[in-house]
Amino acid sequence: MKIRLAVMFACIAIGANAQKYTSEKSTVTFFSSAALEDIKADNAKASSVFDASNGNIAFVVPINEFQFKKSLMQEHFNEKYMETEKYPKSTFQGKIVGFDANAATQNVKAQGKLTIHGVTKDVEIPGTIEKQGDKLVMKSVFIVKLEDYKVDIPKLMWQNIAEQVEVTVNFTYKL
Repeated sequence: MKIRLAVMFACIAIGANAQKYTSEKSTVTFFSSAALEDIKADNAKASSVFDASNGNIAFVVPINEFQFKKSLMQEHFNEKYMETEKYPKSTFQGKIVGFDANAATQNVKAQGKLTIHGVTKDVEIPGTIEKQGDKLVMKSVFIVKLEDYKVDIPKLMWQNIAEQVEVTVNFTYKL
């Protein structure tokens, strides 16, 4: 009887975990197009969890891990604009709406709270989820307005830095 109960609890625990995905690989990119120059940076250090049973999703992006082509851009980004010592990470917590565990590829929306530079906003972000074997690949492209998150751009720099940036998020999840 004890063995049956132990096996039953083990099956329940495995079943509960079977829907929880963790990020195996991530890429977060931002792109800013301004009059004088384009700015692009990549970050492969983000982490995320997704619970397919209820749609809950969360991710964390360490801001100082964005890599730029020019080291001076990276320094200015971290020290002057994003103030990474004060605001070291960006986060998202919310739900994937429209997720169908049986669909191979699908359009979805993430609804939740996005925090950047210490400011949290309610957002709705479009994206796609594709099943690849036992993995899920989530992709999204969305716009972030810097003023919404109190990222100040000095008047002198308005031709170098756009008022909004395009953010591309790619996560590969494993069970």
